[in-house]
Amino acid sequence: MAVSANRLELLQIADAVAREKVIDREIVLAAMADAIQKAARSRYGSETNIRADINSKTGEIRLQRLLEVVDHAEDYGTQIPLALALDRNVDAKIGDFIADPLPPMDFGRIAAQSAKQVIVQKVREAERDRQFDEFKDRVGEIINGTVKRVEYGNVIVDLGRGEGIIRRDEMIPRENMRYGDRVRAYVYDVRREQRGPQIFLSRTHPQFMVKLFTMEVPEIYDGIIQIKSVARDPGSRAKIAVISNDSSIDPVGACVGMRGSRVQAVVGELQGEKIDIIPWSQDPASFIVNALQPAEVAKVVLDEDAERIEVVVPDEQLSLAIGRRGQNVRLASQLTGWDIDIMTEAEESERRQKEFNERTNLFMDALDVDEMVGQVLASEGFAQVEELAYVDLDEISSIDGFDEDTATEIQTRAREYLERIEAEMDAKRKELGVEDELRQINGLNGQMLVALGEDGIKTIEDFAGCAADDLVGWSERKDGVTKKFEGLFSKFDISRVEAENMIVQARLSAGWITEEDLAKGAAEPEAEAEEADAVEQE
Repeated sequence: MAVSANRLELLQIADAVAREKVIDREIVLAAMADAIQKAARSRYGSETNIRADINSKTGEIRLQRLLEVVDHAEDYGTQIPLALALDRNVDAKIGDFIADPLPPMDFGRIAAQSAKQVIVQKVREAERDRQFDEFKDRVGEIINGTVKRVEYGNVIVDLGRGEGIIRRDEMIPRENMRYGDRVRAYVYDVRREQRGPQIFLSRTHPQFMVKLFTMEVPEIYDGIIQIKSVARDPGSRAKIAVISNDSSIDPVGACVGMRGSRVQAVVGELQGEKIDIIPWSQDPASFIVNALQPAEVAKVVLDEDAERIEVVVPDEQLSLAIGRRGQNVRLASQLTGWDIDIMTEAEESERRQKEFNERTNLFMDALDVDEMVGQVLASEGFAQVEELAYVDLDEISSIDGFDEDTATEIQTRAREYLERIEAEMDAKRKELGVEDELRQINGLNGQMLVALGEDGIKTIEDFAGCAADDLVGWSERKDGVTKKFEGLFSKFDISRVEAENMIVQARLSAGWITEEDLAKGAAEPEAEAEEADAVEQE
């Protein structure tokens, strides 16, 4: 390779590479110039500041050595004294560079090979930049390609002007792909990488199914039907919740299509994945009942604070509701975002009887009443002694067989019981070393203070450092299964909001925050909401 090589051939090579890699011709010429610079440094010294320029019209190559203007040169290979620089350029000043032309030269085999590597690297970087810029805005789309090769279970897909990858865990199980196969996939990420594919594809992503239905069902594409949520067990089964904005159009029927033509087109693309199309409902109970299809539901009990629901099914429907290896209930939970507990009517009856007996025994022990009175109170819906102590007296006296005197006696005994328990708990609190200051926190009773002391929380600062999760517990959701973690106050009937209020009181008392901080914190969400409303109106 020589600098005096055929100039026309140089430009032809640049044009060919630019066309093949779909990158700008100037980028290729710049890569060639960098390669020539590197090769020239191997000839003149790696410390030499050499610049190579290629004329994009004529192909002429110009080599120059740049010398920095200094007062006194220490290295004449990279510097030039100001006195000599002024002889070449009367306007030269310290810090400027003087270009010293270099003669054409022949590169040796090693230098030529090094130059080739630089060109290949620069062109590859330019190609990757072009791919990233071209595909970065296509995240969330379905894309078609051809299988280029399979590496360790990962499928490399030729996308025409780019190369994507379907990782093994993004493939539908038992799906085999070979070289040359046509493949359709969902672009879930495009990120700049130093090596390897930059376009990440998936066939298991829930949105892949959403996009397939959008392509097959015109009503979804037009916005008449909305897909509210999707849950998938790729290659096996899926559930999709839909709603129609037009009351005259059945969303489920539209997605199924004439003789199942629309849904079968999606099923075929997903390797036979069975799809349950569920009507979405704003009412959580109705939505969850629909999501558990084909199982029939007898009764549901919702806990909206914990987003948890108990579903009671007939005994013969239990296996259908749970599904093979828990698949049906797991997908229903993912689809609705609720934790679902399935039980049979017999199990629910047994549990209710157990709760009834526990409440009866509680009232018998706490109020010193006979079993019949305890059963009556439990059957009327009372669950805690606190409810009897502070409920309106009329609610007790209105019970059949009870008069005002009986109601007064029951309420008096309930309050005496609570006072006795509180005194016992206060004595235990003192034994544990829990400070009196914590008693000033509204909402904290003796049993809660003992629970704090047993966990080593004994001062107002200790309590101020707690989080709501520490008190009421938290849940972690993974693969449609929710794992609950107990808090210090999980056995007490308090909400997360009440726990947060207690912690705020402690932080105020400890001086960690002020009333002004609280007022500011309350004002910020309101300001954000007003700003969001203004943007939405615009």
